[in-house]
Order: sequence, then structure tokens, then C-alpha cells
Amino acid sequence: MRKLSTFCLKSLGVAALALGMSTAMAAEKPTLKLGYVNGWDDSVATTNVAGEILKSKLGYTVELKPVEPAIMWQGVARGDLDATLTAWLPVTHADYYAKMKDKVVVLGSNYEGAKIGLVVPDYVEAKSIEDLNKYNKEFDGKITGIDAGAGIMSRTEEAIEKYKLDYKLMPSSGPAMTIALARAEKKKEAIVVPGWIPHWMFAKWKLRFLEDPQNVYGAAEHVDTVANPALEAKAPEAAAFLKKFSWGPEEIGSVMLAVSEGAKPEQAAKDWIAKNPDRVAEWLK
Repeated sequence: MRKLSTFCLKSLGVAALALGMSTAMAAEKPTLKLGYVNGWDDSVATTNVAGEILKSKLGYTVELKPVEPAIMWQGVARGDLDATLTAWLPVTHADYYAKMKDKVVVLGSNYEGAKIGLVVPDYVEAKSIEDLNKYNKEFDGKITGIDAGAGIMSRTEEAIEKYKLDYKLMPSSGPAMTIALARAEKKKEAIVVPGWIPHWMFAKWKLRFLEDPQNVYGAAEHVDTVANPALEAKAPEAAAFLKKFSWGPEEIGSVMLAVSEGAKPEQAAKDWIAKNPDRVAEWLK
């Protein structure tokens, strides 16, 4: 009996030691801070899914930080943020990348085929940005914009200048822009907005990009994951995952649509991860 008790105590001791080591190892993992652009539905969806995988599958504590694009890039460059999954290149965030490229590392693209430009409902007659002056009265001489500091807003100012448009760009926010679009769609009124894909609005309404013969908005882009150079040493598992994380229009679209219909972003991310275990496993290999 004494030998059995001694054996049991030793076994318990080994188990406790293993548990303690496991807990200590988990505790040693650093907190990761991911920056995203609040109001950009693709940014919210991608960051929440990546953040949830880092937490639930890799054991990191993750803080998601909503910031403006310029602050997001500055934060990653300074190390205040570890990474962002919202670097639109080579056009939308070209100015930010030019200033920060020596202080950040591009881990890879998490979405291919992204595009920006001026978007209209399919029922309007304008086909090209050049047509906007012709239909000025229908559009009330205004372009309903998003956040004033966004890269697409700078491109739109450039488009107004290059195409000599008699239009005023009205800053608002991503959500305010889609509310205005919904209102116009309901009444079948003309509206033009700076838009992008991926975005859930293309699944909800029949929209199209105005042709851009002067190529102000550039060709198709990619959304990249950009990190502070210290991340690789700080959290190698996290860096390895972020390098592999990349998804397509239907995948990101399902999360964006769920959020637009009222789901909390973190819950939409958890639901998507639960429904797509094989996809998640690919990124974690």
C-alpha cells in the first residue's frame, strides 16, 4: 500500500509538473496587437478571423485595435502594433508603404484581386468616370465618400482633378456610405461612391465600377499582411500562420455578410472557423 501511495504521489507530481510547464509555456506567449480599419468590412472580417485563430488555435492573447489607415501603418512601423492584415497595395496604401517600407515587412497577400474605384448602381446611365459631368444633376454634383484619411479618398480627389469633374467629394464613413447607397437603391436614385471589393455591398445590390480610362485607381490590387520586423522573433508561430493565411471572395464574403446582417464580428469569425476546420488546418500546417 505504501509503495502504491508513493507511486500515485509521484505520478500526480509528474502530472502537476507537466501542467505547470504547459501553463508556463502558454503564459510566456506574448500579447499580439493587430491593427485594422474600423468601418472597412473586409478589414473587420479578416482581422477577426485571423485573431480568433491566433487565440483559439495557437494560444496567444490577441488585442484588436481599430485605427485610421495612417495610424495603422505608423503603429506597425513603430511596434505599437505587431501586424495588420489591411495593407492595400500597390495603389491604395502606396503613400504609406513608400514612407514605412524600411520599417515593416510584408508577410504575404491574404486576398488577391482586390479593386478600388468609383461605384454606381447598375441602373444609372453613366458608364465611365468621364460621363459624370454629363449626368451632374442626377448625382446632385456630389460623390458620397468614406473616411477623410482613407487612401481611396485621395485617389478620388485626384480623379476629380484629372477628369475635371464638377463634383464635391463628401467625406463620411464606410457605414454612412452604405446607408446612403441603400437609401438611393430603394428609391432608384443616382449615387456614386468610392468603393472596393471585397465588400458585402456587391452581394446585396447590383453594382458596377465606372470605367477609368486614365487609370487613376489602378488595376486590381492585393490585400497584404504587414508586420513589424520584430514579430518573427517575438512570436514565430504567429508569423508562420500569418504568412500562410489567405482566402477568397466567397470565404470573406460570408463573414462580411453575417456581420452586415447583425452578427458580432467575433462571433461571425468563430462560426466561420467552426464550419471550416480543414481550411484552418491548412494555414496551421
